[in-house]
Amino acid sequence: MPSKHLYGAETAKAVDNFPISGEPVPIAVVHWLARVKGAAAHVNNQLGLLDKRRAGRIERAAAEIAAGKHDDQFPIDVFQTGSGTSTNMNVNEVIAALAGQGVHANDHVNMGQSSNDVFPSAVHLAALDYAHNQLLPALRLLERALARKSRSFQGVVKSGRTHLMDAVPVTLGQEFAGYAAQMTLGSERVRGTLAHVGELPLGGTATGTGLNTHPAFAAKVLTRLSREHGVRGLSAPRDRFEAQANRDALVELSGALKVVSVSLTKIASDIALMGSGPRAGIGELVLPELQKGSSIMPGKVNPVICEVVAQVGAQVIGNDLAITIGGMQGHFELNVRIPLIARNLLSSMHLLSTASTVFAEKCIDGLKANKAGCESSAGGTLAVATALNGAIGYDKATVIVKRATESGRPLREVALQEGVSAELYDATIDLRKIAKGNQA
Repeated sequence: MPSKHLYGAETAKAVDNFPISGEPVPIAVVHWLARVKGAAAHVNNQLGLLDKRRAGRIERAAAEIAAGKHDDQFPIDVFQTGSGTSTNMNVNEVIAALAGQGVHANDHVNMGQSSNDVFPSAVHLAALDYAHNQLLPALRLLERALARKSRSFQGVVKSGRTHLMDAVPVTLGQEFAGYAAQMTLGSERVRGTLAHVGELPLGGTATGTGLNTHPAFAAKVLTRLSREHGVRGLSAPRDRFEAQANRDALVELSGALKVVSVSLTKIASDIALMGSGPRAGIGELVLPELQKGSSIMPGKVNPVICEVVAQVGAQVIGNDLAITIGGMQGHFELNVRIPLIARNLLSSMHLLSTASTVFAEKCIDGLKANKAGCESSAGGTLAVATALNGAIGYDKATVIVKRATESGRPLREVALQEGVSAELYDATIDLRKIAKGNQA
């Protein structure tokens, strides 16, 4: 091999065999593979299976890889053998080269492991790491931004809308409280999957039987990973064959990410619509002006962040479909679509983390209520006649609404003409009271 390469012949073969996408395995998976191998070397020394000198050299080499010092040494395409064997061999070879003479890639670095248990374990670890340290904080940031806007908008009454048609009044604050709750629930959904993601197949080796691995190996490695790297929620699987044969936990996590994407898309769409205008749209929100909206129309402002969020949502939903197909194609004792699942799952988590952060900081924080627009829509919706139902009945209220719609006259004028007293109308059609509903 050329001297600049730390990897060996197996890596070179894989590079040659898989010239598919030009996209390597997510580097987070490589870093976690290295951490697992460092912990494995330490544990194998404790168990009397690996001498202290070799174990220490492996640990130091693995730590360098985990720290990102050798990221250019992992060039194998993500579309490779479905167990991740090629990347596992790649990591073994680089660690052996860094550890120096007398350290064998398979006999020492890979001791107690198989690609079939260690590679999916690294993917689960990368997903847990990203969930706890990137995604959940980003969702919390967005939830707090929406909650702050809910409080600042609580007195702003506007028209509600159902089926895209005028409905009884609500407050802008109520709508944003709903958005904040969507993000809270999204975080709960993600957290609800992590206990299952934390069940690692490590120790199952080739098929789940644990052949060639010390019975105490997996538990000790998990303990060391938890202590040394602060990974929360790691546990042995309830059944090693279940853990080895499928990636259901990752499919479940992806499903939660899909729901978050649906929520984000709904929120972004609502905000873009409420900010539409400024003259010919709904015009209830004023969106931050971040850049020119047109290369030909002067002064145009577009909901650019909302559009980014919606595109991210579409991509994550597409990723979820690929993950679902990958998850359902496991056969017998091993799922062999793990690199595909890893690529799409970690991509989804990254996209949702960055999009949520940008949405909060560049859009939500800068939103302003267009009070004139909100007052206009609240005063213009004929659905306020709903409040009269209890006094005059649904059918009579329907007649009033239809005649107001057909004539274009104010609802109050038509109601009084139809026999509703001014006192009853004015006491009942109180927009703020109507917006409070049964909480008045």
